[in-house]
Amino acid sequence: MASLPLFPLGTVLLPGARLPLQVFEPRYVALLRDLIEAQEERSPVFGVIAIREGNEVGEGAVRSLHDVGCAALLTHVAVLGGQRFFVIVEGTDRFRLGDIDSGAATPYLTAEVTWLEERDGDPALLAPLAGRLRAELEAFRDLTDEAVEGASEVEVPEGPRELSYAVPLVVSLDLGDRQRLLECPDTETRLRLGLDLTHRERELAQALGATLKAPQSPFDLG
Repeated sequence: MASLPLFPLGTVLLPGARLPLQVFEPRYVALLRDLIEAQEERSPVFGVIAIREGNEVGEGAVRSLHDVGCAALLTHVAVLGGQRFFVIVEGTDRFRLGDIDSGAATPYLTAEVTWLEERDGDPALLAPLAGRLRAELEAFRDLTDEAVEGASEVEVPEGPRELSYAVPLVVSLDLGDRQRLLECPDTETRLRLGLDLTHRERELAQALGATLKAPQSPFDLG
């Protein structure tokens, strides 16, 4: 078990993904300052975890959280003025949420977490599944290229594990689907789920004449 400060959000961070955030609530400004002050001793990492019930903003607005989240490495900080900051984080390792530390002397949530191992599944199936998913993503991108802003500029990763997490870079998925990807026990399962989700969205795009919104690039407030 490890202790990790938490930043509950109305979105899901996946390993390898970059997430821009505006930080203005006093408790999360305090979290940001604590991370920066301690970065000489340890990496500036906190936990992003999706809200199951409640809202991002407001004291006591979060009523329940999902069980699995992703560590976020702070890579960029800019002062917007006053107590407002613009930050960019990158998803690293997944974790399973344990007990909230009610005794932590911080205004933000701190919890005990268990780091989740990255398993791949059946090695013989990874390359074929990755090839099928890559082809499905390309077919989706070809179909929606004119409707989805920036889709043609997205570079699809080569490695099966990285590819399994990259589906939302091309396909617009809601929080529930992104959380399912995050919670998959191994790369093989995630590739299969990504293939199903991409195929579903491609069929929907065909039915709607490819009039899809762009993939979500969250600019969350916290």
